Amino acid sequence: MIIVTTNDVPGTSISSVIGEVSGLTVRSRNIGAQFAAGFKSLGGGELKGLTTQLEQARAEAVARLKAAAEAAGANAVVAMRYDSNEIDQNYQASVAYGRAGVSA
Repeated sequence: MIIVTTNDVPGTSISSVIGEVSGLTVRSRNIGAQFAAGFKSLGGGELKGLTTQLEQARAEAVARLKAAAEAAGANAVVAMRYDSNEIDQNYQASVAYGRAGVSA
């Protein structure tokens, strides 16, 4: 599976476009990471626990994007993007989306 953020894949062509696909995950924030982040915010710096959680959410969203593309018969996703949003104070939604197609 080819997944790129560009609109095309150098050296190959998309022979057919299947359409938009996405992978979505909503995750609750880890209470330990939240607690540590509260203390860390007093002095500044990276909130590593929250960074790890966001990285995991992105990876899960991409895995679901890939599964959706494969289920649709695609072997490539172009113009892939990420988006995320906070839902309430304790939940984070992450989505990966793009255009599925068949690479020749």
